[in-house]
Amino acid sequence: MDTLELGLDAPEREDSKERVECLGRIFESDQARREHYLALLAEKLKDPEFRKTPGFPSGTDEAILRMSDPPYYTACPNPFLGEFVQHYGRLYDPKEEYHREPFAVDVRVGKKDPLYRAHSYHTKVPHLAIVPSILHYTKPGDIVLDGFCGSGMTGVAGQWCATAPRDFRTKLEAEWRQMGHELPEWGTRRVIIGDLSPAATFIAANYNIPFDVKLFAKSAQNILNEVAKEFGWMYETLHSQGEQRTRGRINYTVWSEVFNCQECSYDLVFLKEAFDPRSKRIEKRISCPNCGATASKEKMNIQFESFFDERRHAVARRPKRVPVRINYNVGASRLEKEPDSTDLDVLERIGQMPIPTDLPTIEFPDCQMTRVGRMRTTKSAAVNYMFLPRPSHILAYLWSKSESIQDARLRNILIFLVEQAIWGLSTLNRYRPTGYSQNSQWTQGIYYVPSQHSECSPWYVLQGKKARLEDIFSRNYISPECCMITTMDCSRNSLPSSSIDYIFTDPPFGENIYYADLNFLVESWHGVFSNVHAEAIIDRVRKKGIVQYQKSMYNCFREYHRVLKPGRWMTVVFSNSSNAIWRSIQEAIGAAGFVIADVRTLDKEQGSFRQVTSSAVRQDLVISAYKPTRKLESRFALGTVAIDDVWHFISEHLSNVPIFVGKINEEVDVIAERIPQMLHDRMIAFFVQRHVAVPMSGPDFFVALDQRYPKRDGMYFLPDQISVYDRRRTTVSELRQLSLFVQDEASATQWIRQQLQSKPQTFQDLQPQFMQQLQAWAKHEKTVELKEILDLNFLCYDGEGSVPSQIHSYLSTNFKLLRNRDKDDRMLRAKSIDRWYVPDPRKDGDLQKLRMRAMLREFDQYRVSTQHRIRQFRTEAVRAGFKHCYDTQDYRTIVDVARKLPEQVVQEDEKLLMYYDVATMRLGDPEED
Repeated sequence: MDTLELGLDAPEREDSKERVECLGRIFESDQARREHYLALLAEKLKDPEFRKTPGFPSGTDEAILRMSDPPYYTACPNPFLGEFVQHYGRLYDPKEEYHREPFAVDVRVGKKDPLYRAHSYHTKVPHLAIVPSILHYTKPGDIVLDGFCGSGMTGVAGQWCATAPRDFRTKLEAEWRQMGHELPEWGTRRVIIGDLSPAATFIAANYNIPFDVKLFAKSAQNILNEVAKEFGWMYETLHSQGEQRTRGRINYTVWSEVFNCQECSYDLVFLKEAFDPRSKRIEKRISCPNCGATASKEKMNIQFESFFDERRHAVARRPKRVPVRINYNVGASRLEKEPDSTDLDVLERIGQMPIPTDLPTIEFPDCQMTRVGRMRTTKSAAVNYMFLPRPSHILAYLWSKSESIQDARLRNILIFLVEQAIWGLSTLNRYRPTGYSQNSQWTQGIYYVPSQHSECSPWYVLQGKKARLEDIFSRNYISPECCMITTMDCSRNSLPSSSIDYIFTDPPFGENIYYADLNFLVESWHGVFSNVHAEAIIDRVRKKGIVQYQKSMYNCFREYHRVLKPGRWMTVVFSNSSNAIWRSIQEAIGAAGFVIADVRTLDKEQGSFRQVTSSAVRQDLVISAYKPTRKLESRFALGTVAIDDVWHFISEHLSNVPIFVGKINEEVDVIAERIPQMLHDRMIAFFVQRHVAVPMSGPDFFVALDQRYPKRDGMYFLPDQISVYDRRRTTVSELRQLSLFVQDEASATQWIRQQLQSKPQTFQDLQPQFMQQLQAWAKHEKTVELKEILDLNFLCYDGEGSVPSQIHSYLSTNFKLLRNRDKDDRMLRAKSIDRWYVPDPRKDGDLQKLRMRAMLREFDQYRVSTQHRIRQFRTEAVRAGFKHCYDTQDYRTIVDVARKLPEQVVQEDEKLLMYYDVATMRLGDPEED
């Protein structure tokens, strides 16, 4: 592939022995560069204060240095990040012109890209999904940060901005033209990526630091050849065809656990009894061949066998497993057989060999996955228990051979290859009769030891992987100074304040995945372990609940806020089915100082995004948030604010909200962030999260909003945005209203407002529709009748006086006989009587005062209630009460009432959670530490 095909910034590769530049210094060779920075890192590791850095991994200096390739990668907090920013970054200049809307373009990318699949990890955002966001928010030379990098896809995306092939560029530019976006500036972005896990950052480093691909391929093949020479006998099996016997090479051996029938105590080989050869499926119920009793395997007892654990000098127990099938090759033919006596003799011989010294024997930490499920029932307590004798020898040999390579970069990329066999050669790899391959068949996201295990050969796992890595990396250019990788706690880094141009991040999702525990298996081979105490997850074993999770995420976002330049953007990819976790993320983002400007759900089937408000979360989310400008933040520096500050915030917020999102001739959604209630909520949150009083009431806000900003389709804009919206609006077929999920009084009120906005209706017309919406009413939510909601939030025409303009507009537009009639016309008044309508903002003040009095009366009942836990209540009353208590600085009442409510309700309601968090912070409440 020539330079043009690789991308704009792809120079010829230099020989590793030539002089190299690194962070402005010239070295005689890349090895000289490495030795210089390794010496600096080794000296740094001797500093006790450096090792006290929050999130510092557990491991010896030697182990950390062997993993590291400084200054680009360190298996500990990277002390060279500041030097990187100083050399490549640009100081924040408040005079620099910068403006972007939230990136709201559909991204249609799958997870089958070869580069994405070069190494597996528990969760990954495809780099091709990150590239458009980086291109949108940055220009060449800007610095991007990702503190939860996982396998390093943000770094790969930063490189791809310069090296993307022509067909990718052409396709992306065509899509952006259709969306009305300016075309991107292609070119290298500098990226800083970090993660708490050394296993993760090691993968990220090997994705983002260049290496000699041809030398890697040759060395990897040599190691595989040496394995064949040393251990090939372990994978030989005899093939009989008539009287002729030939030797074949084993691809994989299928092992089955042995169970005990509870009826007759007969030993059952699970797979022999559960496998249906016709359907090639594992049956859920097993019939005992001895007594005929049927049961699921969960109702049967696992048979165990005793063995002597050499490392612990003690007798231990493990599940009894027997080989039942062997898949092997003779020449180009793939065959299967049951193990014969020769195969069993070979396995017996291997089992008598002492376990290799390079096999890790460390015990798993006490964690959720070792306390429950198959890790517990199979007594899989230590790393060496996860491997049968044969793969134990193979992995130890592969690791030892790779570790013996003197060239550090070659050594690490070889280990990058070998460590991908760890899960596949462990007892976690289940046998899938219907699977295309028996490799990588472990259960994602957990430790699950299956009853049927596919023990693969090293060639079956690594031969094809080696060839694919050679092909992938020979076609993808890696810049030597594009990426810096650090192993750190995201809430602590050494970056200068206001030094980062853009943040793309994919944080942990509550209790979805125990990253540190899952990485322990691989990290035991490296000898460097994640600092679990700093991990931002919910972990019942380590007593980390949702409060602790939110606090950890707040600390991380606060650090993001510190290092990001004012006026710049952060994209947060979030995937969780728990509303409480979603609220925690939102609260943490806002409390840290960011303002959310756009939230979209990712439709996995269609590959498209839909804008959402704060309804139930059941899909992947893409959150766009910005750091306010210094000009705006300076108005809050003294802790006192004025009404003008409200409009400075609204103007800045509207400037950061999409003007229009959609394609020509397609339906598009109303932009949620531009509707009045959402603007009011954002304004309240902005003031409350800065611990200052909100200087105006809701009715006053809505009246002034209507007076200050032009309005289209129920949305507000800045004056210079209107022409853009009007022009784009003519290109779409229909404007689609936001879908509402009615589950409480607030959402019911929004739904009614939406119905009456376009069509004033009578109570009789509205009631049947309203009843259909109540199927999902929350159990904790006190039932509120439609009539009460109407009385407190809307107006009804009683026939007295002129017909309100809202009703007049609807009737004169939709009924021919009523067109061009005066508002006092008798026929028009008769048709209008008893219709409910949305009040004009200028006349809504008295209605809002009436509503507030009713809500506060209800809240007062909760305040004085002696119930330990109030099971059913009116959430709108609690919201109104919390706001009133905040305005009067009565933080104790907020905390006391919140603790009477179900914890989940508070955690899942963004307004309640916001006031509660601020109140506990003001009180310094020890119960929340």
